[in-house]
Amino acid sequence: MALQHESTTPYHSVQDALRVLETVARHSTGVTEAELARHTGIGPERLTGLLRMLRREGYVEQIADGAYVTGDALARLGSAQGREQALRDNLQHTLDRLRDSVGAAVYISRYIDGEVKIDQFAAGPATPVVNEWVDFRFSAHATAIGKSLLGQLDHNGRRDHLSRHKMARLTSRTITNDRVLLSRLESQPPTVPHLDLQEYAVGTVCAAVPITAGSSVGCLALSLPVEHAHRLRQAADALNRSAAPVLLSLAIQS
Repeated sequence: MALQHESTTPYHSVQDALRVLETVARHSTGVTEAELARHTGIGPERLTGLLRMLRREGYVEQIADGAYVTGDALARLGSAQGREQALRDNLQHTLDRLRDSVGAAVYISRYIDGEVKIDQFAAGPATPVVNEWVDFRFSAHATAIGKSLLGQLDHNGRRDHLSRHKMARLTSRTITNDRVLLSRLESQPPTVPHLDLQEYAVGTVCAAVPITAGSSVGCLALSLPVEHAHRLRQAADALNRSAAPVLLSLAIQS
C-alpha cells in the first residue's frame, strides 16, 4: 500500500530532536548547549526550544554545571525490562499534557492491516471522550480520524478501504457518496486538519492531523462538544503545532 507523505515542521523538529538526543547519549558526563550546537549544527534559538521540549518530556536533564545528560524517561525506554509499558506511559503523559493545553480530548490513531485503530487517548470530566456509538473501524468516512488516515493512503488504498466498509449515513451531515469523499480527500492539503462537523455523531465536532512515522500511517485528533465548535479550528492549529512531542515518542518506539 503506497502512502502520500509531505514533510512538515513537526517532522523537522523530530529529526532535530533525535540528533540532539543522540549527541547527549554519546556524552555520558554531560554536554553543554554550545557543544550541542557545534555537534548538531542547529541554531541557538531553535536548539533552546528543542531542549526545552526534551526536558519537559523527561528525555534530557540539566545538571549543576548547566550541561545536559540523558533523562529518566529515556533511561527507562533504554531498559529491555518494562520497555513497552514505559513507552505507553511516556506517550500517555504527553497526551495528558496536550489535552490540558488544547482543552479537548485527544487521541492517537493508526491504520493497521487495513483498519482504523485508536491506540491511546486522554480525556477528562471537562474534556469528554467521543461516544463510540458506531465502531470507528466501520465509520472512517464520517470521522476526522478516518479521513486523516485515508488521506494518507494512495487512491487504490482508499478504494480498497471503502470497498470493504459501506458508507452508512450516521447523521444528516455524513458523506455517503464515495466519489464525493474521494474528491475531498484528493484535494485536501496535507498541512490542513481534517474536520468532522457532526458527521459521526450529533453534538460532537472533531479535528485530526497526520503524524506518520516511517511507513506507519497515523494521526493525532481531538474532539469537542458542539457548544465549543467555535474553538475547533484554533484547537486544531494548536494540535498541529504541538504534534512534535507525540511524533518524537512514536519515533523512539520504532
